[in-house]
Amino acid sequence: MSVFCQKPLVATVTEVICESKTIFTLRLQLADLAERAAYKFEPGQFNMLYLFGVGEVPISIVSDPKDEGVIDHTIRIVGRVTEGLAKLKQGDQIGLRGPFGHGWPLLDAKNKDLLIVTGGLGCAPVVAAINYALKRRDHYRRLSIVQGVKHSNDLIWGERYDRWRQIENVEVFLAADESGPAWPFHKGRITELLDQVTVDPSNALAMICGPEGMMHAAAEKLIGLGIDPAQIFLSLERNMQCAVGHCGHCQFGADFICKDGPVFSYPVVSDRLGMEGV
Repeated sequence: MSVFCQKPLVATVTEVICESKTIFTLRLQLADLAERAAYKFEPGQFNMLYLFGVGEVPISIVSDPKDEGVIDHTIRIVGRVTEGLAKLKQGDQIGLRGPFGHGWPLLDAKNKDLLIVTGGLGCAPVVAAINYALKRRDHYRRLSIVQGVKHSNDLIWGERYDRWRQIENVEVFLAADESGPAWPFHKGRITELLDQVTVDPSNALAMICGPEGMMHAAAEKLIGLGIDPAQIFLSLERNMQCAVGHCGHCQFGADFICKDGPVFSYPVVSDRLGMEGV
């Protein structure tokens, strides 16, 4: 029986963490012990979270694969289902299907410089990759994190970025298109920071998440800096409803984001980024 045909697994809310006014982290644990032991995922994959009587949404997994029985999802409130998820309390139960899709190529990134570029409010898919790499620092060389937001007030996890930049061989760059007077970091486009990143282009792998226009511009900038296009990966987002390529809502040219992505090598999708109707 396919995952699509199966009933959602029952997951219990163990904690709800407020990240900002519109973003929260939902910590879940599968109720059945056998299902909990069998559940495996890769950073960059997603689950379908089902709120009984309301609906289902795709949400990236941000916890580490080695976390015992804990599945974290950082969620932005953007509609009816996510509004309902935000009202959950410890002990409440929801449905969970997954994990789905292809994750980040973190095994291929071993012994390379790892460059993570993200635009927007948190961008959960790359948060999972950052958490994974920081817990396995001996697997990677330099880790460079570049985060951009539209306005400096949009930045969440400021203390987390401060903590990350204190780690050996980790550098963090922050940018805001618009900023208040107290903003101490770069004001401008995220691509303007890429010249400052310490990276060996001949031995680097880049992971990018955010608006498609930003991802396209960042990837082209990195190629100009000497990074092999095949070593640049993007996480795409579409309206995913079934998660297995049956409904067609997330079709992206010849691919379906839910089952062929959400992570793609840049050369595979570069010609479709930003194309109207794709």
